[in-house]
Amino acid sequence: MIKVGDNASLTKTFSDQDVRSFAEISGDKNPVHLDDEFAAQTQFKKRLVHGILTAGLISAVLGTELPGPGSIYISQSINFRAPVFIGDTITATATVVKMREGKPIVTLETVCKNQDEVVVLKGEAVLLAP
Repeated sequence: MIKVGDNASLTKTFSDQDVRSFAEISGDKNPVHLDDEFAAQTQFKKRLVHGILTAGLISAVLGTELPGPGSIYISQSINFRAPVFIGDTITATATVVKMREGKPIVTLETVCKNQDEVVVLKGEAVLLAP
């Protein structure tokens, strides 16, 4: 039984291949993600992992851990707080903050942090729990 305060996390290190595969699948071929020379000329100085690819870790937590298999997204807010670079290790954590009375609708705080504990993404998910 899910309750307020429950949480779960997943961790992944993003590789060059992850970024290139996501670019192919999504069609987002922005050179800031794919071209070292282009990225070197930006304020970030090196290639970035797609923000939505990072946010995909949240979906993985929700669909596999908490609430788990069969969960269906109703909504997700995302605030990108810091860049994610290729080689960064990101931990996505979802924490139950609210349960709707009489319905299997769960609200979770969603946070992604890098290996230095910097919050790179923060938001809120609302799901139909299985």
